[in-house]
Amino acid sequence: MGQFAVRCENLSKQYRIGDGDTSPYATLRDSIMSSIRTHAQSIRSRRSVRMKEQTIWALQNVSFEVEQGTVVGIIGRNGAGKSTLLKILSRITEPTSGFADLRGRVGSLLEIGTGFHPELTGRENIYLSGAIYGMEKSEIKRKFDEIVGFCELAKFLETPVKHYSSGMYMRLAFAVTAHLDSEILLVDEVLAVGDTAFQKRCLRKMKEVGIGGQTVLFVSHSMAAIQRLCQKTLWLEEGRIVRLGPTTDVVSAYINANSGSVVEQIWDDPSTAPGNDEIRLRRAAASAREGDQSIISISSPFTLEFEYWNFVPSACLSLSVSIFDELGTLAFCTTTASDRKWHRKPFECGLYRSVCDVPGNLLNDGTYRITVHVVRNMGSVVFHCEDVLAFEVLDPAHSREGWLGKWPGSVRPLLDWRTEKISPARSPGAT
Repeated sequence: MGQFAVRCENLSKQYRIGDGDTSPYATLRDSIMSSIRTHAQSIRSRRSVRMKEQTIWALQNVSFEVEQGTVVGIIGRNGAGKSTLLKILSRITEPTSGFADLRGRVGSLLEIGTGFHPELTGRENIYLSGAIYGMEKSEIKRKFDEIVGFCELAKFLETPVKHYSSGMYMRLAFAVTAHLDSEILLVDEVLAVGDTAFQKRCLRKMKEVGIGGQTVLFVSHSMAAIQRLCQKTLWLEEGRIVRLGPTTDVVSAYINANSGSVVEQIWDDPSTAPGNDEIRLRRAAASAREGDQSIISISSPFTLEFEYWNFVPSACLSLSVSIFDELGTLAFCTTTASDRKWHRKPFECGLYRSVCDVPGNLLNDGTYRITVHVVRNMGSVVFHCEDVLAFEVLDPAHSREGWLGKWPGSVRPLLDWRTEKISPARSPGAT
């Protein structure tokens, strides 16, 4: 193991909820209530219960090490303790117990416009923010054009940042932080704000930072970004470490734990079923066509079924079904328009069933979610339902042929290959 850049031992952080009086003046009612609270708090047993109710552990006994030059993703649901961890590492807040040891200059981007003064211009805030991060004035001046070019805000440099949008704030803040010569970079949800082009630039820059040997701790809800950037991933849940390891393994385990398979849904009452005055779903199901119908493996063909009420006479309808993998990537899309019996034919009012057979050896193992669109006259979407189904595709041990990792990609077709010997072996250099 190489030398560590970040080391945490039994790191814990406790917050008190609802502590303190936030009102500037006390009314008669406040005084009366304060007296009642004081009396109640004099009883030890009640005070003990009250203190327990007022505290929450954002982090509990978190211990880990990050080697120098490693890009580590930090994932978890809202409230898991991700941002609290970065704030402790950035010295914004102190831990309640335990400690964190960081070796190297730290740059952090935790909140939009941290270190900016609203009355100062973009130009002035570049120098201010850089100075807060510990950059010398000569260093900021040397990198100024590169920072401005990255954030693409040259024409707004002389404008006070209080007039910036949240996206412009983020672009300027990230540009300064990303160009800081830091050994350790802490980034919290940089992809939550900004347009697509900016997000791509951020990803490229962070990848360059990682390749350049800097240590990066990257908090994100985007599993695709985590997979793309991070060699290792830390999974937090309720302030505790659930898992730390190779990104592919941790992300897969996290998604599977939070996905929740829903292989069938039935709505018998049209008045409460998903839909509208034109279309309502009655049933959606995914089932294996062989053996146990509830178990879908990579080699087993399976069936998708959708039942729906049509309330508009003579409507030409088609279903468009999109299947997304666990990273939110579209695996494939299919439509009932391929059914020539009903293509461009009017649907009278009534209950209909559409069935699609999916061949085996198509999807890779993992979690898949289905979104359904109902289209009228081949152009107008009259209803859509996201995540109507979620199912697991399993990879039996016998199909791996000794391979222990996960095959990349959403699809995993079993294709025919042919190999033949075309000439006798010759030693290198022979004529």
